[in-house]
Parts: sequence; C-alpha cells; structure tokens
Amino acid sequence: MKLSVMQENLARGLAVVSRAVSSRSTLPVLANVLLRTEDAGLKLTATNLEIGMTYWVPGKIDTDGALTVPARLMTDIVGSLRSGERVDLEVENGTTLWIRSGRQQAHLRGIEADEFPVIPSAGERPTTRISQKALKQALSEVVFAAASDEARPILTGVLTKFVGDRVTLAAADNYRIAVKSLPTLDPVEETSVVVPGRSYAELMRILADADDPVEVMLAQSKSQILFHIEGVDLVSRLIDGQFPNYQQVLPTSHTTSAVVDREELLKAVRLSALIASSAANVVKLRTESSESGVLTIAAAADVGEAQAEVEAALEGEPVTIAFNARYLQEALQNVDADQLALEFTGPLSPGVLRPIGDDDYVHVIMPVRTPS
Repeated sequence: MKLSVMQENLARGLAVVSRAVSSRSTLPVLANVLLRTEDAGLKLTATNLEIGMTYWVPGKIDTDGALTVPARLMTDIVGSLRSGERVDLEVENGTTLWIRSGRQQAHLRGIEADEFPVIPSAGERPTTRISQKALKQALSEVVFAAASDEARPILTGVLTKFVGDRVTLAAADNYRIAVKSLPTLDPVEETSVVVPGRSYAELMRILADADDPVEVMLAQSKSQILFHIEGVDLVSRLIDGQFPNYQQVLPTSHTTSAVVDREELLKAVRLSALIASSAANVVKLRTESSESGVLTIAAAADVGEAQAEVEAALEGEPVTIAFNARYLQEALQNVDADQLALEFTGPLSPGVLRPIGDDDYVHVIMPVRTPS
C-alpha cells in the first residue's frame, strides 16, 4: 500500500473513527484502526464490536493495500504533523506502516488486515432517510434517558419504531421516560429495533445541523443498523429483547398544570440542586392557587436551604411534588423549547413535561416519596 493524503483530512478521519476503538478488548486488533485503499482514497475503520465507524479520506493512490495499526498512536502522530502538509503512507514488509510528511517520519508495526472483523458498509438501498438536523435534535432529547446500568440491558437501548413515514424514539430507565416522534423522508413497513444508547450518542457527534439526509439501513437479520452520511458510516449492533410497554405508563390526564419558561425553571432547579446534592438529591416543586402565578422550587439539607420562584401560568389544584434533581435538570437541559408545560396528578403520580408547540415529545419523571 502506498498513497498520499492531506494531514487535516487524515486527522479528521482518525478523530471520528477513534471513538469506536475498543479500550478493554482481549483482542489486540480491536485497539487498531484499519487502513484500506478504496474508491480513490483511504478508508479508515474502527470497531469495538458494538459499534463500527468508517470514514473515507480523499487521496492519491499509488499502490492498493490494507493494514491495521494502533489507533491512538496513529492519531497522535498525525496530529503532531503540520496542517496543510501532504502525508505519505507506505506499507513495507507487510506489517510496517511508514508515515512521512516534509522532514518528519515515523513508522508503526501493525497487524494484518485479515485479522480485523468484517464491518458492513453502505451500498444497498437504504431502509429510509431522515433529516440530519431533525434526528440529531430528537436524539438529544431522548438518549440521555436510557439506563446506564447493565442490570437490564434492554433499558440501555433506545426503542426505534418505524411506522409509515414516521419514526418514534423511546428511552426509559426505572425513573423516567422520554419519547420523541419525527418524520422520515421515505415510508417504511412497520418495524421496531432497540439501538444501544451509546451508539446513538456517537451518531449525534457526526450528524450535521443541516437538513441533508442520513441514510438508515436495517440488516435483513435485524441484528445491525447502519447510518450513512457523506463520507462516514456508523454501524451498530442491536439489542435483543422486548422493550417495556412505556405507553402504559404515560399519563393520559392531569389535575394540575404549570406553563413556565424553560431557562428560568432550569436556573431555579440548578440552585436547589446545589443544596440537594449534599442530601438525598431531592427538590420539591410547589404550586399554590391558580391566581398566585408562581411555581416554587426548593431544597433543604443539613448544609442549608434554597428556594426560587418562577412565573407560571397555573391551572388546577395546588400540589407539592418531589423529584430527583438530576433527572429534572437533565430533562430541562436537553429539551429544545422556550416554554414547557408541567403536568401533575398529585404528589405520588408521575410528572409530565411537554414542550409548548411540540406535540411530538413527552418526558415523564417518577416522583420521589418524602416523609412530609
């Protein structure tokens, strides 16, 4: 293998695929990045067997070939080279990669490409396409609610349900549920898969804030899902199992509602969370009569107390309800809306958060039982 690429293009590609490199695998080759000449350029691939990332770097090929080299070292070496310079890559003796740029050079000992796992690539007709901007925003409003505890693996994933020309994303742990629906650009037969939350977190990093589509491809075996944008592929394994019927938990009515400014409520929750963090991490939300026009957020612990009032359009019965400060704060940080409606049905029923003007999103938080 012998080819030339530009330093900034190679550095960008390595930065993208390195996020898929395994850090704890017993297979040495999974700590490597696969370099392969393809389509008049260099194809970079890395995987940890849960996700795989592929990035195409334009270049000038003299001789075709492939080799895997340590991903971290390769990234650091290329990052140390001067931007705007040409980088020459050449494999000698089958397993040695020479990296030359200007008066600088280094070589790395690699592992043969045949030992690298096969990663599916785009090529077949996509299952559907989705606006990158819309999908990125939807994922930011849902993925954080997926469980991080591996005790129930299915809850570490995001249910992805295609019906007609819409896709619904749902994530849940034992304390909250986030659901977002958005349009697809092509209709799809009804199908549901569960994508690891970590895979979607990596996808968010490569999606652009543009309406250009991301192509979505489901493997016929329904064991993998592939996302393709210009020059980049991300393929993820799917999680086997039955995702809980979250719709049974979504409240269909409420006795109290408060419409508030999201930023003002977030500031108030952050203040109370500072006090709550030294105790049970509990903050209380309280409404008085509808005429008061105020939602009170408070926390108390041995170290002190905090309280803030937020202007609110109130309807219904007065209520005092407690939540885990972190869950409430994360929901407020990730929802894309200026105003939110908070809906309650008493102190022991789930609280519901809905963005004003967006009927396609709902977030449910379980309350915390307190002594008083």
